[in-house]
Amino acid sequence: MLVVMEKGTSEEKIQAAINAIKKRGYTARPIPGGDRVSIGILHNKGSVDATHFLGLGGVKEVIPVTKPYKLVSREFKQKNTHIKVGDAVFGNGSFPVIAGPCAVESETQVLSIAKSVKNAGAKLFRGGAFKPRTSPYSFQGLGKIGLVFLAKVREETGLPIVTEVMDVENFNLVEEYTDIIQIGTRNMQNFSLLRCAGKSDRPVILKRGMSATLQEWLMAAEYIMEEGNNNVILCERGIRTFVRHSRNTLDLSVVAAAKKESHLPIIIDPSHAAGVRDQVISLACASAALGADGVMIEVHNNPEEAMSDGAQSLYPDQFVKVMEKMNAIHAIVRK
Repeated sequence: MLVVMEKGTSEEKIQAAINAIKKRGYTARPIPGGDRVSIGILHNKGSVDATHFLGLGGVKEVIPVTKPYKLVSREFKQKNTHIKVGDAVFGNGSFPVIAGPCAVESETQVLSIAKSVKNAGAKLFRGGAFKPRTSPYSFQGLGKIGLVFLAKVREETGLPIVTEVMDVENFNLVEEYTDIIQIGTRNMQNFSLLRCAGKSDRPVILKRGMSATLQEWLMAAEYIMEEGNNNVILCERGIRTFVRHSRNTLDLSVVAAAKKESHLPIIIDPSHAAGVRDQVISLACASAALGADGVMIEVHNNPEEAMSDGAQSLYPDQFVKVMEKMNAIHAIVRK
């Protein structure tokens, strides 16, 4: 349930409403808006009697929330959430691009790629220091030394860093070095990790699980927000289907559906969806046409020798071209 306060309501009346909600055993979550404050009622078992709050000073209306995900839903917050990281803003109609290699391999490698993607217009740099791989014999990442190399990238280029956290044990270490924490598709329903991310002050990119429905994905985001972290960015990266022409199937339709259901920004990862380089550019352009809130693209200066996902990584010159195309498409769509 959502308690909507009158425009210009005093802090004293807002606090009185919060106290009244808590007195009845519920959790009160204030949600500042453009010109008024709303208060979400959480942890209620069953329906809440609106009459308990309608008579309070400063209360405009009480709205029932029908969705199982509350904080994530448009019912709780109608305006889009804007998340600013460095020069990028997700959710405000712009189209920031995150780019970099799948895995951090060396300091020289990440610095070279970072400089090239920044020159092409990327706003953030991605790179995996810890890599969840299907095979235990595949390259698992450099760990802490990889994080140190990423910090060097930020120091020399000014690009904020995006990197994945795999488990609770390494969460604090990753949090120390990164600007945006990524929770990968295999961990979308790792609820301990989600709650840990919810206690962080870092924005979180939450990738959709391989077979997750939209509702399951949004409920995973709810775990993060319920712990207090409102800066969640959804990331569609393709789902598992029966097709063989690509690694996964990019669900472009979920962008419009997610935007209807939730106020959170949603970006697209065409690289993991495609799995092959020649499809990435087309899917990235489609993402720009859709009105997504950004993309995350894998770029490598020597994909043939990449230690992870070289087949789907663009060459730097290809990335320059796709940036030009995406920017042109986004400019048309935004008019």
